[in-house]
Amino acid sequence: MRMVRLVSPLLLLLPFAVSAQVRQEGEERADVAPSNWSLGIAGGIRTELYAGEGNHTRAIPFFGYEGERFYFRGITAGYHLVKSDSFVLDGFVSGRLDAMDGDDFGRRELARRGINRDLLEDRDDSVDAGVSASWRGTAGEIQVEVKADIADVSGGYEADVSYRYPMQAGGWLFTPSVGVTALSKDLANYYYGTLDKEVARGVVSYRPGSVTIPHIGVTVAKPFAEKWRFIANLSYQVLPDDISDSPLVAENTDGVGQAFFGITRSF
Repeated sequence: MRMVRLVSPLLLLLPFAVSAQVRQEGEERADVAPSNWSLGIAGGIRTELYAGEGNHTRAIPFFGYEGERFYFRGITAGYHLVKSDSFVLDGFVSGRLDAMDGDDFGRRELARRGINRDLLEDRDDSVDAGVSASWRGTAGEIQVEVKADIADVSGGYEADVSYRYPMQAGGWLFTPSVGVTALSKDLANYYYGTLDKEVARGVVSYRPGSVTIPHIGVTVAKPFAEKWRFIANLSYQVLPDDISDSPLVAENTDGVGQAFFGITRSF
């Protein structure tokens, strides 16, 4: 069974925690240049979202490179268009790992809603391109990101605004965050609604339209054994009624929680 929507934040938070830790160490040890390369693995778990899924666990490999301008972080490759101590503007391309196999839905759960699982289409992974701007100061960091589906799977786009405040204590880096993600109607309809092909087969028509999803979380990171780092993240997303009311979403699901724990090594 494949991880579906909400996997992407796990993959994105991992490189953020690594780069934040490297930057923090660089400020404390200006005489030591941080490594550009890193390898690692993380284990993630996400509470049930789609009807009949149950909780999900998955191992996520990670490969990273941080150059002066170019970077590669897991499923994202980007380029620093503007880079200073307080402001960074990036252009990037990233994978969207939101695929959902029709067979992964619970047959009985859908049947209670009058939906025959065999009539559903798969939801596919995609590729996004976008821009990201972040401002960093003594009060924390604000990031604005906009990305659009360039593989024309959903034809939609997504925008996110988030605030983070890194704090260090006892060799640990703690980064609480809060934000909101906006999904266009095409993107939300594709992953949370029913498709035209499905409706033509007799599946109930449901289209949530554009939605906003608030989220909170905290990331912790700690270096050990010189080149190793431990990383963990806990986060929660509050689902709007337009998503939680979808016949494809698990009943009484008002939010989705997720956690991951990972280890990386720099080279």
